[in-house]
Amino acid sequence: MAIFTRFKKHIETSDQNADDSLKTHYYKATFNQLFQSVEKLFHEDADCQITTVSKEHGEIAVEISKPIPCFLIVTIVSVKPLETAVDFNISSEKFSILGIYPDLKKRINSYYERIGQLHNIVGIRKNS
Repeated sequence: MAIFTRFKKHIETSDQNADDSLKTHYYKATFNQLFQSVEKLFHEDADCQITTVSKEHGEIAVEISKPIPCFLIVTIVSVKPLETAVDFNISSEKFSILGIYPDLKKRINSYYERIGQLHNIVGIRKNS
């Protein structure tokens, strides 16, 4: 990881991300199943507060209070009848001498892990 990367305060997952753990994850589930699971995951997390739910746009906005205050937007998109993609866009205003990026990345990876416990993962990288 480049020294300046540590100090980035924003991470967006995508198919194009150079870091494999931050690539879009695809799950074997319908849009409704996955949207419901993700919404429930954040609803049950005491450190998270869902601020906006827009099912028609496939987005859930979440304010996270601990351990680092940050803002998260989860985007859920149906790709095929039983294949749904999940992306995260997370940012924080907090400054850390050690850099905030590793903590944000760890958080995204833990969310992908928790979704993976509920739904089978189809893949991480897609060929465009």
